[in-house]
Amino acid sequence: MAKFVSEKIKMKSAARLAAVQATYMIEYGQLSVDEVIKDFINGEVGRYVIDEEDFGHEELVEVGEMDTSYFAELVRGVHAKKEFMEKSLAHFLRDGWVFDRFDGTLRALLLCAAYELINTLDVDAKVIIQEYVDLAYAFFNKNEPKMVNALLDQIAKEVRAV
Repeated sequence: MAKFVSEKIKMKSAARLAAVQATYMIEYGQLSVDEVIKDFINGEVGRYVIDEEDFGHEELVEVGEMDTSYFAELVRGVHAKKEFMEKSLAHFLRDGWVFDRFDGTLRALLLCAAYELINTLDVDAKVIIQEYVDLAYAFFNKNEPKMVNALLDQIAKEVRAV
């Protein structure tokens, strides 16, 4: 039973990573939401990530199996509510910070995270925040992960307040 639960967790983590990548692709590519989802589910894109073991040494690592229905739900949900999500995120930014000026990957990550915090109340907010902070560390090595943590914590406190 514990192995099954662990596998489900890994599959949701993989779905979150793929959702961030797919959200980025939809924003900057020429494919529709359904085409991007299909390409990820069929394994045409998103099957590998680059693992930087040492400086100057990169290795392609296959991503584990993902929860395809969770992935598709996230991507479709983010796309359907993108304008609302962007406005919501902008509301939480400190003065002088503009969501549209963020790196595209960071925007995609924040959109997916905010969507999950607002719409998947069956998943603990701390779990969602930690998953996306971990993803931020995978993509960035400066202050972005700390900013992601602080921003998502603020959002969670407001949207999940009892």
